[in-house]
Amino acid sequence: MKRLMGIVALGLIAALVSACRTSPHAAVAAHPQEPIAVTIAAASMTDTADRLEAGGVVTARETAVISSRITATIARIAVAAGDRVRAGDVLLTLDAQDVVERAQQARALARAAEKTLVQTKAEEKAAEAEETLAAAWQGRIVTLHERRAATDQERDEANARLAAADARISAARAGADAADAQLAAARAAADAATAAEAFAIVRAPFDGLVAERLIDPGNLALPGVPLLRLESAGDRQIVAHVDEARAAFVRVGDRVTVALADMPSSDRAVDAVVAEVARAVDVDQRAFTVKIDLASPVHVRSGSFARVVFAGARRRALVVPADAVRRRGQVSSLFVVQDGVARLRLIDVGAMLSGGVEVLAGLDAGESVVTSPPPRLVDGSSVVVGHTGGAS
Repeated sequence: MKRLMGIVALGLIAALVSACRTSPHAAVAAHPQEPIAVTIAAASMTDTADRLEAGGVVTARETAVISSRITATIARIAVAAGDRVRAGDVLLTLDAQDVVERAQQARALARAAEKTLVQTKAEEKAAEAEETLAAAWQGRIVTLHERRAATDQERDEANARLAAADARISAARAGADAADAQLAAARAAADAATAAEAFAIVRAPFDGLVAERLIDPGNLALPGVPLLRLESAGDRQIVAHVDEARAAFVRVGDRVTVALADMPSSDRAVDAVVAEVARAVDVDQRAFTVKIDLASPVHVRSGSFARVVFAGARRRALVVPADAVRRRGQVSSLFVVQDGVARLRLIDVGAMLSGGVEVLAGLDAGESVVTSPPPRLVDGSSVVVGHTGGAS
């Protein structure tokens, strides 16, 4: 009995080993799977353009570097970085006492020139009156001389008196002209001094934001040396540099896409329009400067990095729907339907286009690819096409 039970146990073990060694394909053959329903789309050729990318910086539409127009010590700075100001607001005050004194002196000289002009005008009128009297006297003497009622000496004295009066009036008029010119010069100097006196108070040229303060009170302000940097409020623009070889593809009015680094990832890509293309080439960088206006207002700080995508040369591209491509790390693949069977195909993908994903290698135009492949779809699976579409 024990020997019989051992033989039965060995038989069962052999049967189990034989079952474990049975091929899974044989089991599938014994129970064939139902075809998997899939939707397909045809890989198609479409017109597209190369992507040209360039880095840029976010700036304000208007930027002013505030500097002094006179040499003076900074007495007070009324703003700090980040403050908002309106046009005409006081930004800083200069200690310009010497400028004030020169302005006062110039105004005093102008008043003195006015008095000098009044005096010379009076002298001119006196000379004119004397010349009138001398002319009348000379006329009478000449008449009397013709009647032999006046001597030659009296006639000569009358002529000399008239000549002297003419000389005095010429001198008076010349003095009046000189005084008039001196007054004009004095008034111009006074106006310049008054303007220089006004330069002691530096005001905001437009509504905006103080972006940077570059100097502190007590320092010497020199003409042309930056003191503050002011940015206008409102819309921002992108200043980018485009390679000289690609500048032919960038034109004013082109619509571009801008990726802003200083924004949430969901809102980084915004539409924009090329507003200006510099005609001169930057000699150091061999690039054109391009200014781009954002199509919609965005809240982003000036100085933030931005990447601009331009449309390059037109070309033909093979495109498939984006949901047909599966990515596993660096490997991209899709399923191609051939004679009712799904075949896994490794592909090389390119850029994302408006119609789908560009395929660079591994696929031919017109082939049918599976869109949104079911999870249980594998290479060699039988499929039944439920819907046929196109790349979208």
